[in-house]
Amino acid sequence: MGRILVGTCSWTDPTLIQSQRFYPKWAKVAEARLRYYTSQFPIVEVDSTYYSMPAERTSVLWVERTAPDFLFDIKAFRLFTNHPTPLAALPRDIRDELPQELRQKASIYQRDVAAEITTELWSRFERALLPLDSAGKLGVVLFQFPPWFYPSKANKDYILTIKELLSQYPLAIEFRAASWLEERQRGETLSFLRENRLSFVCVDEPQGFSSSVPPLAEATGDIALVRFHGRNRENWEKKGISAAERFRYLYDQRELGEWVPKIRELASKAREVHVLFNNCYQDHAVVNARQISLMLE
Repeated sequence: MGRILVGTCSWTDPTLIQSQRFYPKWAKVAEARLRYYTSQFPIVEVDSTYYSMPAERTSVLWVERTAPDFLFDIKAFRLFTNHPTPLAALPRDIRDELPQELRQKASIYQRDVAAEITTELWSRFERALLPLDSAGKLGVVLFQFPPWFYPSKANKDYILTIKELLSQYPLAIEFRAASWLEERQRGETLSFLRENRLSFVCVDEPQGFSSSVPPLAEATGDIALVRFHGRNRENWEKKGISAAERFRYLYDQRELGEWVPKIRELASKAREVHVLFNNCYQDHAVVNARQISLMLE
């Protein structure tokens, strides 16, 4: 049986800190909070690396502040997953190299950027994760593609390009377009991931939307992932709200219990299973992570 690691998708979410229901009073700064989090869970997903490029120095600090066997799953920078990227999310020197017409835009896509700049960004991203990898603390690099990233040869080729660019790191792929997992496409999608040793990200999320992926439990790589996004149907595709509001949902015991046999089945097929709660509103994620940890004992 593979090792099952349970954690959350953030340890610094403002609503978690403001709730005052997880961190002790002495954990008032980032270092103290990380040290306390690691005393409670063996893994965390870093979501901040989606919003801005990670820094190598930050990775070094994470290594120094955590136990030898603690793991970080890193969410890929938004530019690399074809999401619109605010200019402010780019390093200052990179922004300065952009043509004037791009610097006047609120957001850009990877296709807007010259090849040499894109290459430099990929290189910096790879280097930033190296301290974690060298210390044995890098779990996977998570690529969460948007709802408009549909199944096509071009998009599969892009995933393979990513694999080549980050060849030394294990990668996980999460789809937000249901078409990848429709019955007629599902086998091809999972075979593609399996053949290329890419981990399929299993999800629990609201159903009935074009961005809804069914709650499949499939292991296509050495590491299996399950991400719990909550079941807040009202806010799932609502515009202009925070991530905390979108994922505001507290699972009950019955809902968590639906996943217990699935997670155990994944553990029979993968070396490791990462179970991560993204319902990061106040203490919802940590409560549910603790609950399912007990259920999996």
